[in-house]
Amino acid sequence: MTYRVNEIFYSIQGEGHWTGRPAVFLRFSGCNLWSGIEADRATSICTFCDTDFTSYTEYETIAEVVEAVTALLPENAWDVRTPMVVFTGGEPMLQLDADIVREFLSVPMYVAIETNGTKPIPFYVDWVCVSPKTPIIKTGGNELKLVYPQERITPDMFDTDCWDHKWLSPMDGHNLTANTQAAFKYCLLNPQWRLNIQTHKVIGVR
Repeated sequence: MTYRVNEIFYSIQGEGHWTGRPAVFLRFSGCNLWSGIEADRATSICTFCDTDFTSYTEYETIAEVVEAVTALLPENAWDVRTPMVVFTGGEPMLQLDADIVREFLSVPMYVAIETNGTKPIPFYVDWVCVSPKTPIIKTGGNELKLVYPQERITPDMFDTDCWDHKWLSPMDGHNLTANTQAAFKYCLLNPQWRLNIQTHKVIGVR
């Protein structure tokens, strides 16, 4: 299988449960909710994506992908705990498969995925973060990260105990200040939710 990868980079997780943890991020190209082409944004299911995932490099083998990821880690990455790789996109479940996950688990690496929840995950990964933009089929996981506010979906659609952690992420853009205040107030009134701030943007790193 050929993997179309938009970018691979080493940074600090900027949001959610693992905020502050170093990780290698592998961003797959392609999404099933938006083409990534600006002209298609208004008519897409997801209209507010702030990620460029259209360009890609093709990796012909799993070994090439593993080498590209592990080459970014410092030599002492395994000294304290298993280093983390985060598969994201776009939508990673359009390409991620059991074979590549199994290979990373055997390195060993801690395998996390950030998905929109519209595709099943029929294999084990260490951490599942779902960021829905439309009704989803993945109705439970380690982390639910809901961009707020949205027209298609609202927090009360996820009032279940199927998530270990539930976060409200203020929608970025020209209304960020107002959206942050709205998310802040919602979390105060609904304490099962926690406010999620994209600290990587605050401190100016990717």
